[in-house]
Amino acid sequence: MTADRIPLLIDTDPGVDDALALLMAFNDPRFDVVGLTIAAGNVGLGHTVANALKLCEVCGVDAPVFAGADAPLVFPARDAAYVHGRDGFGDTGYARAGREAEAEHAALAILRLSHEHAGKLLLVALGPLTNLALALKLDPTLPSRVARCVVMGAAVTAHGNITPAAEFNIAFDPEAAHIVFSAFPKVELADWEAVLAHGFRHADAERWLAADSPRARFYAGISAHTRAWAKAGRGERWHAADALAMALALQPEGVLESQERPLAVETAGQHARGATIVDWNRQTGAPDNVAILMRYDQARFEAMIEAALAAG
Repeated sequence: MTADRIPLLIDTDPGVDDALALLMAFNDPRFDVVGLTIAAGNVGLGHTVANALKLCEVCGVDAPVFAGADAPLVFPARDAAYVHGRDGFGDTGYARAGREAEAEHAALAILRLSHEHAGKLLLVALGPLTNLALALKLDPTLPSRVARCVVMGAAVTAHGNITPAAEFNIAFDPEAAHIVFSAFPKVELADWEAVLAHGFRHADAERWLAADSPRARFYAGISAHTRAWAKAGRGERWHAADALAMALALQPEGVLESQERPLAVETAGQHARGATIVDWNRQTGAPDNVAILMRYDQARFEAMIEAALAAG
């Protein structure tokens, strides 16, 4: 890694929107992707690892891929294959990548890379937080070596997308989310409600996907199932959750408004398990532990996506 590039570690469960976020990261020369740590989430671990390896191959990126947690810490959870396809990449039947994942477990890789890049590491979590929670249980000093921690997750006023109150990544493993939000002094949060406020038109996405590049062609194929599902159920705009979190990570200068508040994760409850409870009025006396993205420069966000898809 050259001295002036920012080390970027991405914890992810690819998934179609994870793939778009990874394309954005691969396309930004200011960052060096030092690892992809993979968890189960959108689909099972075998698929999410294979998808990460394939995307690296398509993009000519040799970032190491580390397999991690194959299930939540405590309770089983349902995946999102109905959105992403059974394999997480739209069931296109792609040929598997030529290389395999590293032998090191994702949680151990997170800790090792945090030491190698102490004080500089940008940690971006796009899936369930199981790998990060395992790393924190092994070494609670992890946050002291992370420059920024950006998370895609939560529904800050409980407008959930997998239950009435909870967002998918947090609901998949609420115990892990509780560990992470309790450990990091400040998480930069792109939640589901921000995602809904930053959708882009399907017609624009189709125009971007027509770019004459291997990345656009591959992404057009794997996202067709998801885009059709979104168009049928959510109208004229497509919402790419992980892409918004990656925009926040790569270009924080695009933030137009954010709010810092205390956030806690509900791990019990008949209706609210996985809900993220924001103390908007600061009634509990708990410290602010999240910076919640409220508004991001939409034109900047869309330009990043378009550029990532058109990259050679």
